[in-house]
Amino acid sequence: MRFTASAAFALAASLLSPLSASAFYLPGTAPRDYLPGERIDVFVNTLTPMLNSKLRSLISHDYYDERFHFCQPEGGPVKQPESLGSILFGDRILTSPYEINMMENSTCQLLCRSSVPKDDAKFINDRIKEDYGLNFIVDGLPSSEMKRDSKTGEIFLDAQGFNLGDDETIPDKPALNNHYDIYIQYHARDANHFRVVGVLVYPRTVDSMVAGSMSPDCFATQNLYLSEATDNEFFYTYSVSFIPSDVPWGLRWDAYLHVFDPKIHWFSLINSLVIVGFLVFMVAMVLYRTISKDISRYNAIDLSEEVQEDYGWKLVHGEVFRLPNRPMVLSVMVGNGAHLVMMCIVTLVFALFGFLSPSNRGSLATVLLICWTLFGCVGGYASARTYATVGGDQWKPNLVLTAVLFPTVIFSVIGLLNLFLIGASASGAVPFGTILAILLLWFLISAPLSVAGYFYGMKHGAFTNPVRVASIPRQIPPKPRYLHTVQAAILGGILPFGAAFVELYFVLSSLFGNRAYYAFGFLFLTFLVVVLTTATVTVLFVYFILCAEEYRWHWRSFMIGGGSAFWLFAYGVWYWASRLSLDSFTSVVLYFGYLFLFSLLNFLLGGSIGFVASYFAIRRLYASIRVD
Repeated sequence: MRFTASAAFALAASLLSPLSASAFYLPGTAPRDYLPGERIDVFVNTLTPMLNSKLRSLISHDYYDERFHFCQPEGGPVKQPESLGSILFGDRILTSPYEINMMENSTCQLLCRSSVPKDDAKFINDRIKEDYGLNFIVDGLPSSEMKRDSKTGEIFLDAQGFNLGDDETIPDKPALNNHYDIYIQYHARDANHFRVVGVLVYPRTVDSMVAGSMSPDCFATQNLYLSEATDNEFFYTYSVSFIPSDVPWGLRWDAYLHVFDPKIHWFSLINSLVIVGFLVFMVAMVLYRTISKDISRYNAIDLSEEVQEDYGWKLVHGEVFRLPNRPMVLSVMVGNGAHLVMMCIVTLVFALFGFLSPSNRGSLATVLLICWTLFGCVGGYASARTYATVGGDQWKPNLVLTAVLFPTVIFSVIGLLNLFLIGASASGAVPFGTILAILLLWFLISAPLSVAGYFYGMKHGAFTNPVRVASIPRQIPPKPRYLHTVQAAILGGILPFGAAFVELYFVLSSLFGNRAYYAFGFLFLTFLVVVLTTATVTVLFVYFILCAEEYRWHWRSFMIGGGSAFWLFAYGVWYWASRLSLDSFTSVVLYFGYLFLFSLLNFLLGGSIGFVASYFAIRRLYASIRVD
């Protein structure tokens, strides 16, 4: 999974696939049998920065960027068809000049003779210092290197790509990797039919030019260093070896689907489950015992008496359903948050049934975009019923804002980030045709569905409040400092964030570090824990607020529910300071732009959960008492 400007559509979702790395999946393509000597196509993808010790850039480059001077096929490279999600996540797949035939080993094959001017040599050297990697695709499998997990001892295929060069041999003097040892793992169905089940590429640097000879020497011992003072001439070469494998085609992705630090995932998940279980139990016991006593005491009072001594949360029964400030904005935010929640849930269901196959590139982003488009009706429905419940009557502007406000904000930020990508000549810049397709999905499908959902919500009308609103507002007494809006939101966001922060580290490494993330089962369970924690903590804080005779709970419940966004952004800043070393201004702008979008979507999602949970808890609470 790689992160580009339009991949922000998938932020809310870093969602969810099977729990184990070797779980069942539905293949994205049918298996292909190769005959001996049959050509195997090698496609090239974008060059992306690799997350080794620290990530140094967020800008990807086209493989055939003229500054790299890579070898091109005869007649020029041909672009391969890609899904919308694949394009959004930065894939730019093209043909290559590599000639690989099934079961035919080759050594020191000449690819081409390349000429690199001194100005472009500096560009290449800078990319080597930033740990850029190349990405090949063979029979749908990404190029990889075989590695051993130092913590588990498990051997796996790391599909992060392979290094453009080596900058560790001599400090400040990077060497270009111009020879590639390609190993194709195959599974034999019979003597004449073979299937590709693994692709390994090991690059190395070699100054293979021999004076007076047009043939390369791939076994020379000298490294290839590009001079930034003069023009450079050198060979690109490769070797191919076929390795038999007992792994059948249907299980070939198992070696790629490696979960790093599984004990940490399990520890984090179990720790979160224990915390949320204890939290829910304690909150339930406190609220049940306290509220039960309050309800019994209130209901025991004789309503025929002229004087009633109300106190606590019952004292504000005439104010609790009073119209909040800016009800239109609140309902729009609740509607968009419900839209995101539904999008996450449905994508999760698809992933759990194995429909998001890793062999179908971009399937996650594609499903997210489709769900975002189709579930505009949910956002319209939730916004309409919320607006009617809080007493709003200007339904026309509310309808328009529900359909366009936050999509406009998100598209504007993405468009601005896309301009930075275009200015940096990055391959992750979204093509105009893709932008047009997304806008058409928005205007022609999502917005009309939002309107339809809104009218359906208006048909159902407002939820019935169990108590009437007093004609004269009560005076609000001073309340504890920790119940003020900002302080309560920050405090309330600690527990939901704490339940997810370990998993968040792996998600950020995937989104920004071009590292595949396959622990979606852990992420699914973490998502459920976060939802339950958010709802529970928000209801608890709203109860404290009502006991303090503060009846303006609507915005506070939304802010408390979305309070984890503050900690998410703060964690993102820490991650940038500790794990990233972004040298260019463009990369820094991109990182914080993506982080802002991620936090905004998290705020809407958590806020809607907190508001809905609080409303129905309050509705149930005040329906349990007798009020004159």
